[in-house]
Amino acid sequence: MFVEQYLPVLLFIVIGIAVSVAPMVLGRLLGPSRPDSAKNSPYECGFEAFEDARMRFDVRYYLVAILFILFDLEIAFLFPWAVALKKIGAVGFWAMMIFLSILVVGFIYEWKKGALDWE
Repeated sequence: MFVEQYLPVLLFIVIGIAVSVAPMVLGRLLGPSRPDSAKNSPYECGFEAFEDARMRFDVRYYLVAILFILFDLEIAFLFPWAVALKKIGAVGFWAMMIFLSILVVGFIYEWKKGALDWE
């Protein structure tokens, strides 16, 4: 009984691993291997690297990433809400309006603080 319940999950995991590992193994076994100095040299966007790979990034990159995740999650909550809107009724509608208004206030705050400005 235990095996019957989890067999589809186990098969899904095994097939997922096989699909992800098989192309790498086939590429390693069947692909040509002709390394030279040009192929083994590090490059950025088609030209030689000009700075250390461990240089510090500006904090604005992380701020923009966090803001993207925040508003991406907002959209992720909107889709199921829109699908179930008829079932949840007016209470669900107004709960989502409160949620959206809090996020809009946060967005306006970030905008006024200059978090979205790129110099």
